[in-house]
Amino acid sequence: MERGRAIVRVSVLGVIVNLILAGFKAMVGFVSGSVAIITDAVNNLTDVLSAVITIVGTKIANKGPDRKHPYGHGQVEYVTSITIAVVILAAGFTAITESAKKIIAPRAAVYTTTSLLIIAVSVVVKLLLGKYVKSQGKKLNSEALIGSGTDAMMDSLISLSTLLAAIVSMIWHINPEGWLGVVIAVIMLKSGVELMMTSLGEIIGARVDSELSGKLKAFICRYPGVLGAYDLTLHRYGPEKIIGSVHVELPDDMTAKDIHMLTRHISEDVFSSFGIALTIGIYASNTSVGEFAGMKDELRGLIVKYPEVLQMHGFYVDTERGIVTFDLIIDFKCERKERIRDELIAEMKKRHPEYSFAVVLDSDISD
Repeated sequence: MERGRAIVRVSVLGVIVNLILAGFKAMVGFVSGSVAIITDAVNNLTDVLSAVITIVGTKIANKGPDRKHPYGHGQVEYVTSITIAVVILAAGFTAITESAKKIIAPRAAVYTTTSLLIIAVSVVVKLLLGKYVKSQGKKLNSEALIGSGTDAMMDSLISLSTLLAAIVSMIWHINPEGWLGVVIAVIMLKSGVELMMTSLGEIIGARVDSELSGKLKAFICRYPGVLGAYDLTLHRYGPEKIIGSVHVELPDDMTAKDIHMLTRHISEDVFSSFGIALTIGIYASNTSVGEFAGMKDELRGLIVKYPEVLQMHGFYVDTERGIVTFDLIIDFKCERKERIRDELIAEMKKRHPEYSFAVVLDSDISD
């Protein structure tokens, strides 16, 4: 809740600042006849709308779980970001249309010292606002705020370009504003597309961050008895709610009580340290020493011939049923996954005809 309040406070500040800037720029733009300044003012209004959408989206996202949404409403934040992207794209298309008209039928702009001073002040204000909003976005893990902050910093550069164009127009009587408006519109469109793709990626299911994945696996492997951590899967239900699962490899002589106590301890510590609700499954291991360890080493030697195989884990020899099981992680780009699996099974079968082999092809979902 405190995170939500902080996001709202930052967004309200953005609304106030952008409304003031939009008003001054619109006044200067209409008085001077500058389409670039008017476009810049419109861009400030889109920032106002974006901030309002962020506030509304944050309020909804902070609603607790209910019967229809047992994981809460956190993913509304991604919907908010997509909505903001649509607003930015719409503004970009409008700006490029108006700029094209200015190129086809140019009209001289008239600037005053006061108008140039207002633009110069807006450059500084937007730069400071952008840095603040972006830093708060990183602190609060808010894609919407990060996007708004980046957009504001970009706006400061756009305003600087507008200022330079005005100076060029006053000194050399050249009117580059139509083309400048096109540049501004293109930057807006690029910003909208990037925000759209980032947010859609989170909703579709983005790959687990490699740094987080590495830290989490290392954290789990530090517990006595844990021989490895595999199949880490994390699902985001908003930036602050992560639910996932992992398999840990444990000696097969551990009792159910030992496994229960260990996995419970791990899941509690993971939640306390990372804020992640983790379900823990197990792989039993009987390959520490002896004949089975040799079989595992043989398989590793065969896998070396296949660079597409990224990892092998979960190796277990079930002597009662005569079955050897293990999982393979093969690169997404590989188009012969089943063939590689069948070749490895055939080679191991030659060496150990008394066993059958059951292999699972895992997805490369975390580093």
